[in-house]
Amino acid sequence: MPATAALEALTWVDACATADIDEEDVIRWDHDGRTFAIYRSPEGDFFCTDGMCTHENVHLAGGLVMDHVIECPKHNATFDYRTGQAKRAPACVNLRTHPVRVEGGRVLVGL
Repeated sequence: MPATAALEALTWVDACATADIDEEDVIRWDHDGRTFAIYRSPEGDFFCTDGMCTHENVHLAGGLVMDHVIECPKHNATFDYRTGQAKRAPACVNLRTHPVRVEGGRVLVGL
């Protein structure tokens, strides 16, 4: 299936307002029994990952965001929130990422 068709096949869920997230920040979003983290990059783009650190299941929304990296508040593991890539130990498993689009000042997450 082409990438465009795959994106259209997703269910797009309204997660928050764009104004809810400052640049270089993260918020927690819970939906359908799952926790997600939604980020706003220094360029004003939005990204979404699973909301729990892959190392010890800690909420990432309590962590520090700098540039395109989220640092877990418990053991300082870091991830590139654009790709989910684990960047620093103790995390060695990447985060799952989710597509995001913005419509009418709202952040929508594709699930």
